[in-house]
Amino acid sequence: MNNQSTEGERVQKVLAAAGVASRRVVEDMIVDGRITVDGKIVTELGTRITPDARVTVDGKAIQLDVSKRYIMLNKPVGVVSTMKDENGRPDLQQYADRVGERVYNVGRLDEMTSGLLLMTNDGEVAHRLAHPSFEVPKTYIALVHGQLETRTLRRLREGFELEDGFIAADDVRVKGVKGGLTMVEITLHSGRNRIVRRMMLHVGHPVQELVRRSFGPLNLGTLGAGRTRQLTTMELRDVLTLVRDSPNT
Repeated sequence: MNNQSTEGERVQKVLAAAGVASRRVVEDMIVDGRITVDGKIVTELGTRITPDARVTVDGKAIQLDVSKRYIMLNKPVGVVSTMKDENGRPDLQQYADRVGERVYNVGRLDEMTSGLLLMTNDGEVAHRLAHPSFEVPKTYIALVHGQLETRTLRRLREGFELEDGFIAADDVRVKGVKGGLTMVEITLHSGRNRIVRRMMLHVGHPVQELVRRSFGPLNLGTLGAGRTRQLTTMELRDVLTLVRDSPNT
């Protein structure tokens, strides 16, 4: 890195503004070789960077643009995944209004499915997380009718043809059985419409309730239905790292 460059601002000032650490701590990180800019390890304290630089700390991507917002929502049942529903149904605008910035949902959950939905004003992240080619894994908990046999679980993992093409679960596990219903955890990277419901119906176990628990590196945790929160620093770094490290980027 050439510390004689007059473009941009010093790394320690930019990263301090981005909330990584104090300038003094960032300087220590530079000395320890923990920071890269555009794929190269920063070695000089005078290094300057521009706002479009790709920066990592300990291998994790950093967002330099402090105007970007990343909000996790636990979407309730009965809310449609659009910012304005032309039929007057409850939509996502009520949650977006809490942010104070114009944000959009990343992907969709059907009206009767609850769980983790990400909202952001970062168009690049939204596109890459939602686009099928990036194959972001998602984990759901489904309450389905009947008891699943071992061969049914194997069939879900091995896959089968639906009307819109072949589908297979990355993983599927039975979490419990009670009163003629089975709780199933299913992970897959497809974002096709109502895919979990269609898969379970195809194997003879229609879904009664469905919640998305995780999306890529994000986990719903204890966030209550209808509640929102900003991503933590580490969650955001994991999301940005996933997006930037994807082979399809």
